[in-house]
Amino acid sequence: MSEAWTFVCAGAELLPGEMKSVFDEVTGTPIVVFNLDGELYALEDQCTHEEFELSSGEFNTAEGSVECVLHGARFDVRDGRALCAPAYTAVPKFPVKREHDAIWTRDDRD
Repeated sequence: MSEAWTFVCAGAELLPGEMKSVFDEVTGTPIVVFNLDGELYALEDQCTHEEFELSSGEFNTAEGSVECVLHGARFDVRDGRALCAPAYTAVPKFPVKREHDAIWTRDDRD
């Protein structure tokens, strides 16, 4: 597990209703960070159905979900769980923090 945090952006650059994708500096894992009503959430930027980037899809702030543009699978941005077919497996969730007026995340899997 990497203890190194990856810089996402300055805190003011990710407003409520927006998302931003980065690659973990150690593992190379694509991560997408969501600002849902001021709360930050980070998921692996890959649909569990067809391995397509979720950051290309629509971030629905009313539902708190992101939809994969490839086949319409939706995931809850708060915990990564799959909300509808064709995806049945959750997307991995990662830690995210605000520190020194910046947003940081990391792949914390072993």
